[in-house]
Amino acid sequence: MDWGGILNNAAGWIISPTTIAYALAATGLAVHFGYAGLLNFGVAGFMAIGAYSYAISILTFGLPWWVGILIGMVGATVFALILGIPTLRLRADYLAIVTIAAAEIVRLLFTSTVFDEFTNSADGLGGYHASFREANPFPPGNFGFGPWVYSSDGWWVRVFGLFLLAVAVFIVWSVMRSPWGRVLKGIREDEDAVRSLGKNVFSYKMQALVLGGIFGGFGGVVLALPSAVVPATYQTSLTFFIWTILLLGGAATVFGPTLGAVLFWVVMALLDGILPGLAAAGILPISSIQAGVLRYVFVGVALMLLVIFRPQGILGNKRELTFVK
Repeated sequence: MDWGGILNNAAGWIISPTTIAYALAATGLAVHFGYAGLLNFGVAGFMAIGAYSYAISILTFGLPWWVGILIGMVGATVFALILGIPTLRLRADYLAIVTIAAAEIVRLLFTSTVFDEFTNSADGLGGYHASFREANPFPPGNFGFGPWVYSSDGWWVRVFGLFLLAVAVFIVWSVMRSPWGRVLKGIREDEDAVRSLGKNVFSYKMQALVLGGIFGGFGGVVLALPSAVVPATYQTSLTFFIWTILLLGGAATVFGPTLGAVLFWVVMALLDGILPGLAAAGILPISSIQAGVLRYVFVGVALMLLVIFRPQGILGNKRELTFVK
């Protein structure tokens, strides 16, 4: 096997747009689940709305790229309000069912031919990159070092994505140290006790849903920046990957989602190179294609072991996540 190529490919995922996008979405999920205790399985819906709002704003209405991002924030906020008003009084398991159904409804709406003029249905949207690339501050050409050599447009996507991630992490770090964040953690542990103190639990939950949803919308935008917006990307498996990342890094942590995203995609890249190589060498009694799919089995097993033996994640504190039990 080409170990040099495998390791270089895996290292490239550390700052890939996909890793950054998943870290942003997982940071939003940390606000929902890690700090507010909301069992949200509709992360893919927030990402899809952010991505489509961005692309449609540019392609259909000719708006600047930064306005498209603002509209993505508004779209994620509206989705959070529509989703939260009837559901935030539900018990955790019912909330999970409703949110996963809502995300699937969003995906199916974007594939529908009814909105084909705006969404291009199942084919998705592309060709909206010009205005974003015109704002690129980097000189033309390829530059970098080691496995991190990219074009100027590639660096611009990564730097901008890292900027959004840094803003999201800073906001979470700030608000969770504030009185608002302490109330949110109290709701996570015992919302009846917080309600008895005169706090509007529903209002706090809604605010957390909106804040985390905006970060999810940012994740959708970053995921769309280097390529295209395709509805098949926003399937239920996307939400499960985000949950894996969150639990891996630590649900009630500020930097856990970022660490979890890096570890998740680096390990996935390593398995994607090692397993087919082992199959081609005859060590694994399966085909190379089957070996490539086998990595998802390993991820599932790892997630089960993680939930059983370390539910607080790598950076998590067990006392901070007693409600997971």
